[in-house]
Amino acid sequence: MTDVHVVGICGSLRDESKTRLALERLLEASRRAGATTELLGLREYELPTFDADRDREGAGDAESLAKRVREADAVVLGTPVYHGSYSSPLKTAIDYCGFDEFRGKTVGLLAVSGGAFPVLALDHLRSVCRALNAWVIPHEAAIANSGSAFEDGSFVDEKLEQRVATLGRRAVQYANIEPDPDSFESDQNVGAEGK
Repeated sequence: MTDVHVVGICGSLRDESKTRLALERLLEASRRAGATTELLGLREYELPTFDADRDREGAGDAESLAKRVREADAVVLGTPVYHGSYSSPLKTAIDYCGFDEFRGKTVGLLAVSGGAFPVLALDHLRSVCRALNAWVIPHEAAIANSGSAFEDGSFVDEKLEQRVATLGRRAVQYANIEPDPDSFESDQNVGAEGK
């Protein structure tokens, strides 16, 4: 594949972010599959809490972030799991985007949990992406017990690393797929219009 640009969004703000480590490995696999890549660490963006009465242009770095998402052929959303769902920084970033950024876009999902069950966060993100009419890659990556999943910045389990790398390759492979028909939820998602 040529001319495919994959953007990974890291929803973790931690210095020693396992989500960032996993996204770096994922994007490495995307590059090996022929794509250009960019990692957007949300700790580097000034994103105030979303306020529907505030224009995106006046909301810190929200417009810059939305532009990068808009220009991507595929986006991978990486999140730590907090209280069974995805992180508030990632929620804020998605809220500053809308149909212009996500409609018809290929989206991959990655969740990283300190505990054993990271799948609910993936379900929640899948629902949000479908409401924005994104095409969500069926393959997803979940890293449980992240405290023991990495050692010196590398994956301990080769099979888990391959699952993450596969998501990176699929982001390239399906970047230009003909998307599914609009989701039922998207008709009701008036907040995503005109962002």
